[in-house]
Amino acid sequence: MARLLIGTRKGLFEYTRNGSGWKMQDVHFLGDPCSQVLPDSRDGTTYAVLTLGHFGCKLRRRGAGQTTWDECAVPVYPAGSTVNDGPPPEDGAAPKTKPASLKEIWALEGAGPNQPNVLWAGTIPGGLFCSRDSGDSWQLMESLWNDPKRSQWFGGGKDEPGIHSICVDPRDSRCVTLGVSCGGVWHSADNGETWQPRGKGLRAEYMPPNLQEEDAIQDPHLITQCRSAPDTIWMQHHNGIFRTHNRATQWHEIAGQPSSFGFAVAVHPNDPKTAWFVPAKKDQYRYPVDGKVVVSRTRDDGQSFEVLANGLPQENAYDIFYRHALAIDDSGETLAMGSTTGGLWISENSGDRWECLSHTLPPIYVVRFG
Repeated sequence: MARLLIGTRKGLFEYTRNGSGWKMQDVHFLGDPCSQVLPDSRDGTTYAVLTLGHFGCKLRRRGAGQTTWDECAVPVYPAGSTVNDGPPPEDGAAPKTKPASLKEIWALEGAGPNQPNVLWAGTIPGGLFCSRDSGDSWQLMESLWNDPKRSQWFGGGKDEPGIHSICVDPRDSRCVTLGVSCGGVWHSADNGETWQPRGKGLRAEYMPPNLQEEDAIQDPHLITQCRSAPDTIWMQHHNGIFRTHNRATQWHEIAGQPSSFGFAVAVHPNDPKTAWFVPAKKDQYRYPVDGKVVVSRTRDDGQSFEVLANGLPQENAYDIFYRHALAIDDSGETLAMGSTTGGLWISENSGDRWECLSHTLPPIYVVRFG
């Protein structure tokens, strides 16, 4: 049975598909903000992140076949850890800092099948953590945390820098690529022991001219890796759409339609030349171009785009879609997306036609297929 998980401001909603279509199956943590969810295909465990404001960040785990959720540990920054308090000064002076404390688990991913109990967590403010016991304990990856270039990171969509994208190479779990806002793209080939920034070809037009190509201040909104061709990574950046075919060593900018701005991106699991985006109007506006919700799709590596609108609202629509709110299933045919105004749409033919499952959900943070 197909399963769709939707993390919202008021709980985790679970949809399933049977012969009569998609139906809501269950609601978990009703009333609590569920900001991230991981259905772990390795063993059937589901993880849910609850971001509870002054009550802190919580992590819950439900094993395959279970009906109850267990509480896991959450990442904790070592004593004395600091994070930048605002953008680095342009005059080269040392940035102001403040104590680092967990605000949110912004990304949560499992490692490869050869590392069955390993999880990766990207956090705000800007820490990467690893668990080797399915979330019972966490360790800060100090190799990245102590990199001198981290002092250049600053907040983008959030007030503090955060790791929102974690791509684990399905051929080799030691190869991990991260997206940081605002901190660029980072790659490790040795299970996180060492890290290198990968920003060649990116540009940050919001920075002074002499800093626009600096790799550690780029603002990727999301990066996602093709399952069958993991050297191909697609990026929705604050300044446009970028794509690499050599594991982020060199990025190429692509002009999207009707806009190159947005937050979400999905790539076909078996076709690296096919990707989907949800375009919007930038910078301070952040609503669909011309008040029309559309999805743009390329099937030729970004040489051209189709604008897909069948079944989506085409007038007076002001939905915006967060970076984790577009998902594609393992077949590459079914997509789902959810908006900040509680709209949930699904397409079972690669985006050619969309069906609205709900207009009345709470604001949607994340959508994932189980």
